[in-house]
Amino acid sequence: MKWLSKTVLQGRTLKACLISMTTVIIFYVAFITHIEPSERGIARNWITGELILLDPGWHAYSPWTWVAIVDIRPIRVSVQSAGRGFSAKLVQFDLAGWREFVQTEGWRYYWWSNRLSFNWGQAEEHRGMKDILRGYAYGHKP
Repeated sequence: MKWLSKTVLQGRTLKACLISMTTVIIFYVAFITHIEPSERGIARNWITGELILLDPGWHAYSPWTWVAIVDIRPIRVSVQSAGRGFSAKLVQFDLAGWREFVQTEGWRYYWWSNRLSFNWGQAEEHRGMKDILRGYAYGHKP
């Protein structure tokens, strides 16, 4: 009978460990955001509508505050063509205009932009923030 009590105890310990690990994972996903030094976060509180620019580091917020992360490193964007006319530019997200950017583009997870594009004719596909920055680099704003 000693083996029976030991097995039940091990089962309870395993169950307690699984419940605590699940709780930690749910807490992390719902409340914690980590931003790398080469990134900035744009947080939106869905209840109040407040927008906040987040610096690098660990941040804890309520589950109704969602954070979109923007890479601020320079990115090479280009317009590809079959001819000899090839254009490439080095662009970078301007932190000073982040509010204007959100007013123009709206708040969303920018990495998701153009993910469902079925443009198989290109050698290189531009998606997410790279595609948005390419539009700003080659667009004309009067």
